[in-house]
Amino acid sequence: MKETIIKPVTRIAGHAKVTLKLDENEDIKDARLSILEFYGFEKVCEGKPFWEMPMITSRVCGVCSMSHQHASAKTGDAIMGVDIPPAARALRELAQAGEVLQSHALHYFYLSAPDFLLGDQLLKGGIFSIIANKPDVAAKGIKIRKFARDLLFRLTGEGTHSVFMVPGGVNNTLSSKDRDALLSGIDEVIADIQFALDLTKDLHLKSKAEFELGSFPSGYMGLVNERGELEFCNGKLRLRSNTGKTLEEFEPKDYLSFVEEYTEDWSYVKFPYYKKLGRPGGIYRVGPLGRLNVVDKINSLLAGEELKEFKELGRNGIVEESFYYHYARVIEMLHIAERIKSLLSDDLICDTRIRTTSKDFQPEGVGVVEAPRGTLFHHYKVDETGKIKKVNLIIPTTQNNPAMNRAIMEVAKSHVKGQKLSEEFLNRIEAAIRCYDPCLSCAAHALGQMPLVVELVSHRGEVLDGIKRG
Repeated sequence: MKETIIKPVTRIAGHAKVTLKLDENEDIKDARLSILEFYGFEKVCEGKPFWEMPMITSRVCGVCSMSHQHASAKTGDAIMGVDIPPAARALRELAQAGEVLQSHALHYFYLSAPDFLLGDQLLKGGIFSIIANKPDVAAKGIKIRKFARDLLFRLTGEGTHSVFMVPGGVNNTLSSKDRDALLSGIDEVIADIQFALDLTKDLHLKSKAEFELGSFPSGYMGLVNERGELEFCNGKLRLRSNTGKTLEEFEPKDYLSFVEEYTEDWSYVKFPYYKKLGRPGGIYRVGPLGRLNVVDKINSLLAGEELKEFKELGRNGIVEESFYYHYARVIEMLHIAERIKSLLSDDLICDTRIRTTSKDFQPEGVGVVEAPRGTLFHHYKVDETGKIKKVNLIIPTTQNNPAMNRAIMEVAKSHVKGQKLSEEFLNRIEAAIRCYDPCLSCAAHALGQMPLVVELVSHRGEVLDGIKRG
């Protein structure tokens, strides 16, 4: 056996190693994405009172801290057995929308745009290359993210790791002054996202082969409302096959009846799958592509029309190519911006009835939201005093882990020939991983250029070829 090692992968959150295994004919036999960090966050939470968990779990990630806080607060709602006030529900949705918008803008404009806008120039500095070569694109990305960050500051008082969502509701109200300030800027945000969407569709027409990167059949999962529409905060979970058939639609609290995980000794990240199909047939994907593949429609005007056009790119409304994650991500940005405008236009968003409480604790609770990268599960078991006995967190990147390995395999099959590696091959492997916007270390995204070493090793341990970057 010969193997190629790519370490670390760049422009993602965290570090990973890619190992490509060749058979005796020098064809790709296996591809492995090894996640090298270990945190043990679930164990750290044991013994903590559940009402502190939203503040604690927001520290899981510096980019999607609000999603963890939201899932945690929803888990606390379930433990208390309460329905939160309508204003609190609206404010939570607004905060979730702000986070998804800023995260999608960060990934699309700062981290992934070099993969399809600049070609070989992507090695020269990520977002800084976009600024130098496509300043109009960079400016719009910065403006969209600035608006989303401003929304979060006005709503929560913090940009990251706020104490906003709590079991039973939220801590802060939104003033009419802040509401009006945000409303005054949302139309420009929508226009800038439409610019990015037109750019993406134009690139697709010119370079369709690029968008067919990492194509393979899988299942898909995401939240939907009672009408089968795109949902980020509530509703049921839907699992759909690559043929467009709905396999399951179930309450989030019942997830253990449908999702199971297994481990490999070469990675700290688990490998979830759909129980009834087992593995590897039960691989499913979450995140922008997964969500658009499971929904029937989007309940916002502009994004709803874009979804219809997007679904025509696949079969039976299912688009399989990994690179279409970027296209789907911009459609979601458009929907989120439209939803922000709708929420801000409703006087309910400034209502001051934002909390409810209870001392009658249930023994466990489950909270699920759609984080920027996909479906996020929080599941807590507590004792009679409300202290945590056990925590289970299933992160979106964990659920996409089997699919990322498969995407790497598909790219390697078409780019690795013999005993030599090329710069184009490195670019394509990294681009395939970045489609999923993985958050490998639950840390902030890495910008710019980082060291990258690739080695091709024979079955006798001889280094046949190597490339070093950075």
